[in-house]
Amino acid sequence: MKKTAKKYIKKAAHLLLGASLVGAVISCENDFLEEKPLDFLNSDVVLTNPEGFESAITGLYESVRHLYFREDGSKMQAMYYGTDVATTGDRSLADFKDYGTWLTPTLYAVDHYWNWGYRNLMPRANTIIQYATEADFWDSEEQRNAVIAEARFFRAYAYNFLANLYGDVPIVDQLYRAPKADFQRSPRGEVYDFAKQDLEFAAQWLPDEASVDGRVTKAAAYHLLAEVYISLGDYSAAIDAATNVIDDGNYDLMRERFGAWVDQPGDVISDLHAQDNQNRSTGNMETIWNLQFEPRSTPGGTVENSKWKGVTWLRAWGPKWWEITDPNGEPGMELSVDSLGRGVAWVRPTNYYSYEIWEDEGDVRNSSFNIRRTYYYNNPASEYFGQEVQLDPNRLDSMVQFYPMLTKIEGTAEYLEGANYGRSFKDVYLMRLAETYLLRAEAYFLNGNADLAAEDINEIRLRAKAAPIAAGDVDLDFILDERARELIIEENRRLTLNRMGKLVERTKRYNPQSGPTIQDYHALFPIPQTTIDANIEAEMSQNPGYL
Repeated sequence: MKKTAKKYIKKAAHLLLGASLVGAVISCENDFLEEKPLDFLNSDVVLTNPEGFESAITGLYESVRHLYFREDGSKMQAMYYGTDVATTGDRSLADFKDYGTWLTPTLYAVDHYWNWGYRNLMPRANTIIQYATEADFWDSEEQRNAVIAEARFFRAYAYNFLANLYGDVPIVDQLYRAPKADFQRSPRGEVYDFAKQDLEFAAQWLPDEASVDGRVTKAAAYHLLAEVYISLGDYSAAIDAATNVIDDGNYDLMRERFGAWVDQPGDVISDLHAQDNQNRSTGNMETIWNLQFEPRSTPGGTVENSKWKGVTWLRAWGPKWWEITDPNGEPGMELSVDSLGRGVAWVRPTNYYSYEIWEDEGDVRNSSFNIRRTYYYNNPASEYFGQEVQLDPNRLDSMVQFYPMLTKIEGTAEYLEGANYGRSFKDVYLMRLAETYLLRAEAYFLNGNADLAAEDINEIRLRAKAAPIAAGDVDLDFILDERARELIIEENRRLTLNRMGKLVERTKRYNPQSGPTIQDYHALFPIPQTTIDANIEAEMSQNPGYL
């Protein structure tokens, strides 16, 4: 088995906001983060040597997988629908169709992201930082600081996420061993500044290169620093941080075909998203940080009978193509273990994404290898077997059964678990160099240098065989269009739009389902009602507009 961060851990408890916090430790064997659940372990017992800290760091990586993929269902897709790029497809779902009735302080997603930060990741990171700082067994200051740096990176990742989503949030920089119920929200700018300090430390002490696929490096810290500096209005620092990654020498845009599928029909974009091509060990020099997944059939893979379902994008974003009937009204499709999987149309790309942003016909990101627009009847019992499916509004539902499908969500047959499973086990990008260029372009533009912004955007466009743009074409909306073309699903679109102050405007413009109901106050999530109720010794204010 390759050395990767494909692991799962049990919980250790602290207290915060009236609820138990989650700490994490597991045993460390030959491979980093070997996925073997253990019984409850106490930090005082485990964090007594460098090996114990390696085990605790496992929990930080597991926590981020928890953020994106632990639970199943449409409720885990709140970073996408209700924005400019995605709506709900399945008509039985109400997710963000009416912002006023959906986005409330008791919504599952409102609790999920908050609790992930304060109950899950934050106590794990703070435990490592505090214990590592106090420990006296380190061989050197460099060894100690490398451990602290990794924890501080993850803490900054959480605070940047929370500040983008909720605005003002409490800063918790220590462990609490007893209930605490008097937390105060810190201004959003202070939260970004706190994340900046963590990331500056991480950028100094993290390694230049990862010891295993999926582990963070200096480049990951600089990449996130570029975004945080933009949020703080320090555009020159953001440019410098992004440049540190771009000029690092260890990273480059993949401009030619590569990897396991290079002999199959495709292009460099489809290679970036093909099964087994996401890790740097495959020759992918664009990857900065990614999440690691393997199926249950692989030793150390997803834990049997656990909540881990694999990567749920295929299920959530895929259409119900398997419900398509032929012109005779007979079943035209049958499920089979192939790359299509079994989508359920929880999330459907908007027409803005599927059609409007592809004005450049040469852009390979819109090629048939990257967006599946054509389907063929695959049921041998159908008279139309092998023929192309034609859209018939009287017979086919283009919101649910028949819409363009992003091939980056697909997985190969050996990485799917049965025809009805609907999930893949493909490693997931969290940061890649294409986004670093787009962050630097944003910083250049905001710093008054549209020429250099256009140059960075053109690095991405020319790789995609799209026509270059001029400085006069650059504005925040164009950058958001380019991010959609390049980073659909990979980026947390809601967070990007919140950070740039564009969520409400662009949802009204491009999302006919959610646009009529979104209001200015929806630019931020509400504070969870459970948190407000638990903070009984001080007032935890609610974001304006929410009852």
